[in-house]
Amino acid sequence: MKKLAIMGIFLAVVVLLVACTGAQGAEGQVGPAGPPGPEGPQGPPGADGPPGPAGKDAAAGGAQYVGDAACGGCHREIYDTYIQSGHPWKLNKIEGGKPPEYPFRKLSELPQGYTWEDISYVIGGYWWKARFMDKDGYIITDEPGKTGNTEYLNQWNYANPSLNKDADWVTYKSGTEKLPYDCGACHTTGYGPNGNQDDLPGIVGTWAQPGVRCEACHGPGGLHMGNPQGFEMKIDRDAEACGKCHRRGEVEQVDAKDGFIEHHEQYEELFQGKHAALDCVLCHNPHEGVKQLEEAKLPTTRTQCINCHFEKAKEQKNAKHAAMNLPCLECHMPKIVKSAWADPARFMGDIRTHLM
Repeated sequence: MKKLAIMGIFLAVVVLLVACTGAQGAEGQVGPAGPPGPEGPQGPPGADGPPGPAGKDAAAGGAQYVGDAACGGCHREIYDTYIQSGHPWKLNKIEGGKPPEYPFRKLSELPQGYTWEDISYVIGGYWWKARFMDKDGYIITDEPGKTGNTEYLNQWNYANPSLNKDADWVTYKSGTEKLPYDCGACHTTGYGPNGNQDDLPGIVGTWAQPGVRCEACHGPGGLHMGNPQGFEMKIDRDAEACGKCHRRGEVEQVDAKDGFIEHHEQYEELFQGKHAALDCVLCHNPHEGVKQLEEAKLPTTRTQCINCHFEKAKEQKNAKHAAMNLPCLECHMPKIVKSAWADPARFMGDIRTHLM
């Protein structure tokens, strides 16, 4: 009986509490903010570097161009190899009135009437030749303040012993008035066709870096630098990637002038035969140039003709070929391309063809 009485009293209390509960009232004022919580973990560092050209930087939702020196911070071995190749030296900005310091050549000559203080950029100069841009970004075609002299010597050709050519000056579109520099799409990194680099009126377009640097092939590296595991860089091994620049026009036609194939047409040449099915990187390491390998007395390709044409290689070893010490390249990839020097009497230029 005592337990029943206690339960009765408890139920009565519950009923009274429910009966006394009113409707939900209005929300009161917000109280003062509490103290800040503990600081979270530090995020990954951002990437410092030059901004990319308009429409290609982080402000537009993409990655920034950070420059090849930043790439070399982690990829030192690749950087030390690639910087000896010709790609990064396609265009060279003049700083402090001093000539560029190339890996294998020394450039000290200038067109008549100019000093290094008058030069904004050197076009090329790595191996075969060099051209020059004035302080307004125009390609130099005549003496300062003059125009119309079609005999003006404005292109410096390095010596070529195999053609018995000494270093000397030749003409390039000499006498043309205000010849613009519009080669940035293949001579620079992070190129955009709008605007004028360094606000120089003679330059068509802008870029993140002069020369063909790491990010010209792999894309801007700002996001990858901040989060290497989260953002992988582009790696394109297709021959067409090289063909974007190693061509002059449509791939169905090889352009020739004065009896020689014009320079930088390797993809057009390759396209004419069965080797079009191959990728350039099967024979060439894109981080190594042919000339730097020659200087180091190393094989200039990753594979040799004999690796695929092993049956034909037996014929190459006949007595006549052996007596003349003729490798496959001398007949199947002759030097019929002209970059700087050529000798029509010998049917010989200064670059091997890829027509094969």
